[in-house]
This record gives sequence, structure tokens and C-alpha cells, in this order.
Amino acid sequence: MMSAPDLDPGMAPAARGLTPHAHPGSPVRVAALRQALLWAMGWMALMAGAGQLRGEPLAMRVMTYNIHHAEGTDGRIDLERIACMIRKAGADLVAVQEVDRGVARTQRRDLPAELAALTGMTCLFTNNFHYQGGEYGNAILTRFPVLQWTNTHLRMVRPGEQRGLLQAVLDVHGNPLVFFATHLDSRTDDEERRQNVHELRAAAAQHRDRPILLGGDFNAVPDSRVIAAVRETWIDMWELAGEGPGYTSPSGKPRRRIDYLWMLRGTPARVRRIEVLDSPASDHAAVAAEIEWPGWTAPQADPQPSPPPTIEPGPPPD
Repeated sequence: MMSAPDLDPGMAPAARGLTPHAHPGSPVRVAALRQALLWAMGWMALMAGAGQLRGEPLAMRVMTYNIHHAEGTDGRIDLERIACMIRKAGADLVAVQEVDRGVARTQRRDLPAELAALTGMTCLFTNNFHYQGGEYGNAILTRFPVLQWTNTHLRMVRPGEQRGLLQAVLDVHGNPLVFFATHLDSRTDDEERRQNVHELRAAAAQHRDRPILLGGDFNAVPDSRVIAAVRETWIDMWELAGEGPGYTSPSGKPRRRIDYLWMLRGTPARVRRIEVLDSPASDHAAVAAEIEWPGWTAPQADPQPSPPPTIEPGPPPD
């Protein structure tokens, strides 16, 4: 059973949505109002079952999802379908790739703010690549308070799309957890991806003695040199609990596994299960895993809990 969502009421607005303020009639606020009842119902259901978690190891659902700027295989841009996938998966943490903010192809919409409103989660986003007059990059969705976060632009070996590594330190009921989200180069030559693997290792080394989870689109199949290099430092969750080939791309009829969930070697967690969640909402299928932390105890139920805080879009960081 998953832990109840833990949103920090004192968190700065910028850490909740990292987006400009929306007008009262904007799609962000309309979507937030539409989802308020659904979020409250889901929250109350989780709280009702929280008493069963007392004394048990804490468990969470982690997900990685390349959302293709919310454009589905039918050519429709529909962020609600993406949010529905995340909600149905019961995800507590999501690494999200190919996210637009202010980009022409998605009508200059603020997809990070909309995702925050539609899922009731904190959304961290920062730009990696200026595209069509807007910003394009990775995002992290989390139900846990954010202690600190940063983004690192990964090294480019030749001109092309700038890639990044989004990193967040989270407070999981008193336990620090580091979560990475990334999206590596897609070109046939793997030189840049192999270089970036070393940068992932270096970033992990900066978080001594902290457990680290990593999710992303690696644009590399399991028997590639890139993934062989990743395995030197990270454990592939699919190899621990997955069934079948775990193909994620293209959605509908996937024939390649290029989307992964990893944990740093030595991370004290157990993967209960992991699955591929296919949908026409994107050109990639999502990957979701349920993880148990034997050394971490789930919180006790609050007999009269306060309602979850309202997630409002906030100003962008400096």
C-alpha cells in the first residue's frame, strides 16, 4: 500500500509550480478547480487507509514518463490524458521528459503549472533548450516536500539539443531522498550519451550516504554500451522485478526499451513490482515501480487531518 501524500503547506509558491501567475480564467485555474474535488476524494481515501500502515515499511510509487509535450499518437495535445495516467498510477514521484513552457506548438501554455494543478503535486521545472519562443526540458512531480533542487546542463560533444539532469532532495517523512530526472541524446552516435553517464555518476557522488533514485529516457536499449556503463553505478529496477521485455517505445506497439527507473547501488530499497503503462497519450509508454523502504516507517494516521493545501502557480525562480 502506498503512503499518503505529503505536501508541505509552508513551501514557497515557486517550488509548487515554478510558473508565472495565471489569470483567473486561464486553463491552469479552470483545470485546478475541476480537479479539486477529485484530488480531495483521493486524498481522503488515502488517509482513511493510512492507519493500516502503522509500523509497516514505507512504500511509494515512482514513475518515469516521456510525455512528448502532451501530444498523443493521435496528434492531439491533451495534458489531461497525461495527468490521468499519473493519477491512475498513484505516483508519488515522477520524472517527466519533453515538457513545454511558453512554446508555440503547445499554444504558449505553461505545462508544468498545469501538471501541478491536474495532479495535486509539486512540479519542479527548468529550461534546458529554448524552442519556438519558449522553454523545453525535464520536470519532477512530487508529493513530498522539496528541501533543495538544481539542474545541471549535460555536456554536448557537438551542436544539438541541450540536455539536462534535474536533481531534487526530498523529505520523505523525515528521511532524505534524492531524485534525478534526465533525458539523454537521441542521435545514433552514442558518444554524448556515454559522456553523460559519467556526469550522472559524478552528480550522484555529491550526495554521499543518501539514497538516490533516477528516472528518464536514455535513448539506449539494454544491451547497448550506454546502459552497460550506467549499470556500473546504478541498478535497473526492471531487472529486479519486471516481467517480459519492458518495451516502452513507441507506444501502442512498443519494440524498444529506452525508458528506465534506476536506484544507486547501495540504496536500501526493495522493488515490489514494476510495470509498463501504455497509452496513446504520448509516443512513449510510462514505467512505474512500487518501492519499499525497510528502514523507513510509514507515518501514523492523523485522526483529524487538515485538508491538503491548495496548489497555486507561483512566480518563476530568479
